Amino acid sequence: MAVEVKELLEAGVHFGHLTRKWDPNMAPYVYMERNGIHIINLYKTAAKIEEAGEALSKIAASGRKILFVATKKQAKDIVAEKAASINMPYITERWPGGMLTNFITIRKAVKKMATIDRMKKDGTFNSLSKKERLQVDRQRAKLEKNLGSITDMTRLPAALFIVDIKREHIAIAEAQKLNIPIFAMVDTNSDPRQVDYVIPANDDASKSIDKVLSHVTAAISGGLAERKAEKDVPKTDEDAPKTEKDTPKVDKDAPKATKEAKKEVVKDEEE
Repeated sequence: MAVEVKELLEAGVHFGHLTRKWDPNMAPYVYMERNGIHIINLYKTAAKIEEAGEALSKIAASGRKILFVATKKQAKDIVAEKAASINMPYITERWPGGMLTNFITIRKAVKKMATIDRMKKDGTFNSLSKKERLQVDRQRAKLEKNLGSITDMTRLPAALFIVDIKREHIAIAEAQKLNIPIFAMVDTNSDPRQVDYVIPANDDASKSIDKVLSHVTAAISGGLAERKAEKDVPKTDEDAPKTEKDTPKVDKDAPKATKEAKKEVVKDEEE
């Protein structure tokens, strides 16, 4: 799906921060300054969205997960909805320290949720005292709030998609330490050098976030569809198992016929 500059303009993707708050490394993506605010070059934004979308599509087609991260108020609901629609994990509450660098511990916490759920199913939960049940319920609710969206993420993600890299600096640091590619919406007050795939855009307005994420998730959805299509392709005739019709029949009487033929040859020679 081609990215139209007009639709980005209508969503307010071009609005940057105040000029006094800018990061000079964002200069290549700034078009101009108007009323003390930097205006982002939307032609570059459109090109970067397409570039990031292509890379994310390939990751999705390979069957690996992309972790979405956005804990700011105006982005969290949008990110949760978009990521859930393509069955990708996301973090929209506080970033759990060590989420990537100490992934084994995080997985243990996720397994604890599953253990509590089993206790409720097999009746063990009912055998606890009222106070213990209350404590377990509180623990389950806390785990669900912070980690419920990553229950299906059994291994480290192949990439991160971040909204507002200044706010999610801990996630950035952990991904960099593990060499996990970072895709991000980067506003004029942030340093784009921290990101592998920069999408220069307004990361404060919900309309802007929604518009960029719509294109990104559409690209990922395309990659997932491609993977599904490859799996559904029927096997070729060469790969198909041979049937009885394809297998040449063995003549059971062949040995017997050969013996009789030999006898006739010997008889002719004697005569």
